[in-house]
Amino acid sequence: MTQIVKRGFVSSDKTEFNNTNIDLLKKAQKDICFLLNRGYKIDKTIEFIGNHFLFSARQRLALKRSLCSYDDFKKRENHKIINGYKNNTIHIDGLNIIITLEVALSNSTLIRGMDGTIRDLAGLRGTYKLIDKTDIAINLIGLKLNKMKPRKVIFYLDSPVSNTGRLKQKILEVLSIYNFELEVNLVPNADVILSKLSYVVTSDGIILNTCDSWINLVYEIMNEELPNTSYIDFKI
Repeated sequence: MTQIVKRGFVSSDKTEFNNTNIDLLKKAQKDICFLLNRGYKIDKTIEFIGNHFLFSARQRLALKRSLCSYDDFKKRENHKIINGYKNNTIHIDGLNIIITLEVALSNSTLIRGMDGTIRDLAGLRGTYKLIDKTDIAINLIGLKLNKMKPRKVIFYLDSPVSNTGRLKQKILEVLSIYNFELEVNLVPNADVILSKLSYVVTSDGIILNTCDSWINLVYEIMNEELPNTSYIDFKI
């Protein structure tokens, strides 16, 4: 029997992301974005503002994953697509999307970034393990994709991350029942490939800044299939 795992769960989140601290994080958001809009780099900006507010490492990570400059925000907004999927090829950042849905199914901490994408705080650190939520997460993706009627779906998995071979087989197994053509590729660096493509599914800000077009798939899945899932909302 697969061990029950709460992906991304950290017990201190209940305190670090209580209502009082969320208010502080949103106050800090204004200061951080002010500096980002004037060309300051995000790492130094988060460090500077984080020190002022005495934020923890995890609170700073939430801000870093949520925020961007207004120029990047507009760039992402302009490239986001909400229809026209039929008979096209959709390219999926596999680990990025599956892990976020596993975190959602675990009721662990999620954030909605300025660009509207759902992100988690789980972190990979070069290791991935299939858990009891993995099949459910993949099937939620399949259900949504099947409604979108693409011609083909391609998942990209980072081969240096452990167990991606097993995840590839799991994706092929779970999604074999659906009507779209399916491909799962193990690649050295998924980000490099996805950054140059269209119809991309990811929440990675660097990819969103450079890809031709992207789909906010996890947010749509959560709205339709997991409507009671909570998240910290930094959307503007």
